[in-house]
Amino acid sequence: MKAVIARLFFTVFALCCICLQAIGQSNDLIKEGITLHNQGKYAEAIDKFNEVLKTDPENGYANYEIAFSLYASKKPQDAIPHLEKAVRSDNKSLSVTAYCLLASIYDDANQSQKAIETYGEAIKLDPAYPQIYYNLGLAYFRNRQYTEAENSAIEAIKHNPKNASSQRLYALVCFHQNKRANALLGFCSFLMLEPAGPRAAETYGNIQHIMQGGVLTDAKGNTAITLSPQQDKEINALNLGISLTVKSAQAKKLTGADLLEYELKNIFTLIGQLSEKKTDKSFFDDFFAGYFYKLAQSTNMPAFTRTVVLATDKTTAAWTAQNQQQVTALNDWIKTTERGL
Repeated sequence: MKAVIARLFFTVFALCCICLQAIGQSNDLIKEGITLHNQGKYAEAIDKFNEVLKTDPENGYANYEIAFSLYASKKPQDAIPHLEKAVRSDNKSLSVTAYCLLASIYDDANQSQKAIETYGEAIKLDPAYPQIYYNLGLAYFRNRQYTEAENSAIEAIKHNPKNASSQRLYALVCFHQNKRANALLGFCSFLMLEPAGPRAAETYGNIQHIMQGGVLTDAKGNTAITLSPQQDKEINALNLGISLTVKSAQAKKLTGADLLEYELKNIFTLIGQLSEKKTDKSFFDDFFAGYFYKLAQSTNMPAFTRTVVLATDKTTAAWTAQNQQQVTALNDWIKTTERGL
């Protein structure tokens, strides 16, 4: 799990580089340094930024860029003093970006609370900055503050509904809270966006854990799920519904994709029907429950089931080749079916 989170964190830094256009009238040395950085010549880039800082030590862009190059050079602690200057920039976008990189450095150093506070400063400056909430959610996740991580993941999804990582984060933090229905639909939603690769294979394994009633464990084999003293009645009802559906499927002697299709279709229907009866709907009801209920009522469940198992089932490629019409129909359904936010 720790390695997975570390890989997730690395993706943010590509968003942190300030583009050449944003520099405008800034010193040509900064532009040269950015070019060198993009070529992987970090030491040379740092020399260029240092030349600027000799005459203009408070230059926000130069401080940010040298910090970014120092981070890329695996010298994150050396980057911190420069970021502390960059966050004071009059340019809001630069300040927010500097806060994000600074918070990520803290989080990489297992200073989760300091990272959370720093992301909070970035949100104060620009609540609409799309990547902050995802990064904040990861910091909460590392700090085992799963409720806060869930809320941050929801905000991340609202800001970018097509981001696969945000939906995966939502599913993981819900799984840690024993919200199996939320986690299941979050994982299924992630696979719609990223059906292949290592993360997809891991996600299919998580779905199987949910179906089998298994629990998340840490590296020492200890249970990693956090249970509240009085579990919400709705969560208990949905968890029971999943268990009963799985038992029903077993009684039908189904196997493979047919078994999973039966389970998913009936679970989506159960969750959707319970959601429809609610007068005070949550984000889960609007974005996940209603959407997958529509999917269960459509003719696209066979193709969707193959999407879920794509990363682990060698027979899926053959099925897909023989059923291109169903695959196209599912893709069209995904493109045209709206999701509530």
